Amino acid sequence: MLLFVALAVVMMTLQIVQNSSSAKCPMSHPLSILHKYYYPGDIIIGGILSQIYVFSNLLTFQEDPSSEVFDFTNVLTQNYQHILALQFAVEAINENPRILPNATLGFHVLNSNFRARWTYRASVELLSTRGKFTPNYKCDAQANLATVIGGPNTNVCLFMATVLCIYKVPQFAYGSAPVMNDKSQGVFLHQLFPNLDHHYKGILQLLLHFQWMWIGVLYVIDDSGESFVENVLPIFAQEGICFDFVETFPQIGFSSEINPIALEGLRTISVVMGRTANVVVVHGEIQSMMVLRIMLQFSKFHEIPMKAKVWIFTAQMDFTSLPLLRSWDMDFIHGALSFAVHTKEVVSFYHFLQYRKLPSENEDIFFRDFWEEAFQCSFSDSSVGMKSGGHCTGEEKLETLPGSVFEMSMTSHSYSLYNAVHAVAEGLQAMRSLTVNRRKMRHEGRKELLNQQPWKLHHYLKSNSFNNSVGETFTFGSNGELVAGFDIINWVTFPNQSFWRVKVGRVASLSSPGKVFTISEDAIIWPNYFNQVCPISLCNDICRSGYSKTKIEGKPFCCYDCHSCPEGKMSNQNDMDDCLECPEDQYPNKEQSLCLPKDISFLKFEEPLGFTLVCFALFFSFLTALVLHLFIKHRETPIVKANNRNFSYVLLTSLLLSFLSTLLFIGQPTEFMCLLRQTAFGIIFSIAVSSVLAKTIIVVLAFMATTPGAGMRKWSGKHLASSIVLSCSFTQALIYIVWLVTAPPFPDVDMHSLMEEIILECNEGSVTLFYTVLGFLGFLATISFMVAFLARNLPGSFNEAKFITFSMLVFCSVWVSFLPTYLSTKGKYMVVVEIFSILASSAGLLFCIFFPKIYILVLRPELNSRKHLRRK
Repeated sequence: MLLFVALAVVMMTLQIVQNSSSAKCPMSHPLSILHKYYYPGDIIIGGILSQIYVFSNLLTFQEDPSSEVFDFTNVLTQNYQHILALQFAVEAINENPRILPNATLGFHVLNSNFRARWTYRASVELLSTRGKFTPNYKCDAQANLATVIGGPNTNVCLFMATVLCIYKVPQFAYGSAPVMNDKSQGVFLHQLFPNLDHHYKGILQLLLHFQWMWIGVLYVIDDSGESFVENVLPIFAQEGICFDFVETFPQIGFSSEINPIALEGLRTISVVMGRTANVVVVHGEIQSMMVLRIMLQFSKFHEIPMKAKVWIFTAQMDFTSLPLLRSWDMDFIHGALSFAVHTKEVVSFYHFLQYRKLPSENEDIFFRDFWEEAFQCSFSDSSVGMKSGGHCTGEEKLETLPGSVFEMSMTSHSYSLYNAVHAVAEGLQAMRSLTVNRRKMRHEGRKELLNQQPWKLHHYLKSNSFNNSVGETFTFGSNGELVAGFDIINWVTFPNQSFWRVKVGRVASLSSPGKVFTISEDAIIWPNYFNQVCPISLCNDICRSGYSKTKIEGKPFCCYDCHSCPEGKMSNQNDMDDCLECPEDQYPNKEQSLCLPKDISFLKFEEPLGFTLVCFALFFSFLTALVLHLFIKHRETPIVKANNRNFSYVLLTSLLLSFLSTLLFIGQPTEFMCLLRQTAFGIIFSIAVSSVLAKTIIVVLAFMATTPGAGMRKWSGKHLASSIVLSCSFTQALIYIVWLVTAPPFPDVDMHSLMEEIILECNEGSVTLFYTVLGFLGFLATISFMVAFLARNLPGSFNEAKFITFSMLVFCSVWVSFLPTYLSTKGKYMVVVEIFSILASSAGLLFCIFFPKIYILVLRPELNSRKHLRRK
C-alpha cells in the first residue's frame, strides 16, 4: 500500500514537471482510457467496468508509449447491458421525487479492459479532475464522487480497492465476490453477491437432489478458484460426492492471437470428454463460458470425441462472446444449469431498451463500438473498415438482435448494478435526512449534501435496508455481502443463435423462512443426448435392492462393485454399504430385497404328514391290540404257553403304549406335553426292550436247564424275568427323575434353524440326559440282540431266539440310523424322524416276534398242539 502511494506521488511529480517544462522535454501524456461514459449529475457514481477486451503487444520500452500500442479491440456486446442498467437506474432515481429531491445522480464509467494496469489507471482518474489526469488532485468541486461500482470480474474489485480504500471511498463489487486478503480494504467494499458458502451449498444441494455423485470440476486459476478447490470440494466429498477429474482451464490473455488459448484448453477438453462423469461443475468468471465455448469448438478439429455433458455454471459466470464467435455453435449450453443472483423482472427496463438510440452527444464512447459490433454496421466516421451490415443509421432496434449478441431482459449482473444505484441513492437520502435540518433553505440542504465526505456514506450503506423500483427489499450482511438468494437457470438454445433462460429453481437466502432449496424437475430441458431423461452421473451402476457395495481397491469411494447379499440378509435400498439381518420373526424374500414374516411351524394333526403318522400309529395300535386279544383268547394253547405268555402280555402292552405315545409328539408343544412325551417314550420302550431281553434269557436258561447234567433249572423261573424287567425299568425311571429334576424339557421357540419358519418345539433341557436315555435303550437292545444271536440255533420247539434276533436287528438298525437323521433335520421334521423311529422299531418287534404265532393261531390252528411242538 505504501509503495503504491509513493508511486502515485512520483507520478504526480512527473506530471507537474512535464507541465512546467513541456517545451524543453517532449514527454507524451499518459495513455488515456479509450472507452468512457460520463453522465452529468450533482453526485457522481463511479464505474470501473469491463466491456471491451483491448489486445496489445507487450511493451519493449524501445519507443515512447502511445495510442499505437492498441492493436485491436473486441467488444463483449453482452456487457454493454451493464452500462445501460446503470443509466436506467440513475434516470429512474432522478425522476423519483421521493429520493434526493434537491440533487441529481450522475455516473462516470471507465473501461478497465480486464487488466490490472487499466483498473489502477481508472481508479486514479476517478479521483482526479474530470478531463485531466492529475493524481490526488482536484481543482474544483465538480464531479462529487460518492461511490465506485466495479466488476464484473473479481480482479477489477481487488485492484480498484488498492487505490480507493486509501481515500475511504465506498465501493460496490458486482458479478464476482472477491476474496479480500486485506481486511482493512474489505471494510469499504459492499459485495452485490450473496455469501459464497451459501452459493456452494446450493450447488451441493443440486448435486445431491439429482444424485449426481460422480462429477468433474473445471476452475480458473485465481484466488477464488483455488479457494473453491481447497475449501469447498472437501465438503462435497464429505457428502458422498467423488470427482472424476479436477482440471483448470485457461483465461483469455492479451496477446494478439487466440490460438494459444485454444490449444492450452485442448488438453483439458480431452480429459473432460475421455472421462465418464456426465456432470461437470465449472467455476469461473463472467467470460469463462466464452472460453469454454472456444475450447469445445477447437476440439472438433482435433478429433476429440465429443460427449454430452450437463454443465453446471457458478453464479459468477454469464454468457459473453467475442466477435469471431458470433457464428459458432452454442449448443453446448443447451440443457445446462447455472446459478445466478436472484433477480426480479424489471419490465420498464425492456421499454427503456426499446427506445435506445444513438446519443446526440459523444459522451458514451462505449455505445459506438457496441452498436457497430452488434448490428455489424459502421458509422461514417468510423476508423474501421465498412462491415457487412453497411452504414449505421442509429435507428436499429436492440430487440432485433439475437440473444447471443444482446439480451433485452435484465441479467443478474445488470440487476446487481441496478440495486447498487438504489442502495447509494437510499443511503444518500438517509444521510441527508440525519444531517440536514428540515427548516433550512432548499439550497442550503443541497449544499450540505454535496459537501459530505464519501466515507460517511459507508455507515448508511451498512446499517440500512433498501428498496428498488420493482418493490424488492435487500440489505447487506455484517461482512458486506448482499443478503439474497440464488436462482437456478436452465439454458435452452435455438437455431437462430438465441437462447432462453428458464428459472427452474431457487436457493433462498439465509434469512428466508421455510425450505431453502427448491427445484422443478419437470420444467428442466436436458441436453438432447439424454432424450429428456434426467442424466445419471455415477462411477458405476447403482447397487439395487438385494445387493451391497464393495469397495474397489485403488478407486475413489464412489466406485464400487455390487455383490448379492449373503444368505439370511437383505438390503431394501439402493447402494447400501452392507446387507442387514431381518428381525428374528422375519426372513428375506428370494430377491433379498425385503423381509417377510416367518410361518409358525410345528407338526399339526390336520396337515397331511401329521394325519398320516396318526393313521399309522392308530393302525399299529389296533394290530397290537388285536394280537393281545388273540393271545389272551388262546392263552391255554401250547404255543402261547411256550412263549411265556405273561411277558408276552407285558411286551404287547408296552408296544401298544409305544404306538399311542407317538400321538404326544403331534400338535403344538406345551409344557405338560414336553414333559410327558419323552418320559412316556423312554419308560415304555425300556419296559418293551427289557421284556424282550427277559424272554431271551428265559429261553436260553430253559434250554440249558433241560440239558442232562445242567444245574441251571433254579435260574429259569419267573422271578428272574421279573427282576430283569423291573430293574431295567427302574434304572430308566431313575435317569428320568434326574433329568426332570435338573433340566426338564420345556416348550421353546427356534428362530434360527430354518430361515422361513419359527419352530415351536420341545427343548430337551439336558441334551446329555436325553442321549443317556437313548444310550440305555441301545444298551438293552444290544444285550438282547447278542443273547438272541448266540441262541439262534436252539431247537425251534423250545425257543423263539431266531425271531427275537430278527426283531432286535430291525430295532437296532432303526435307532442307529435315527441319530444321524435326527441331527441333520430341522423343525418339525425332527419330530417326524423320532415318531417314525418309534413306529418302525415297535412294528419290527411286533411283526418279527408275534407274526409267526398269529399265523399259527389264525391260519394253522392244527399246528398249535403239544404233539407238534414236541416233534418240532
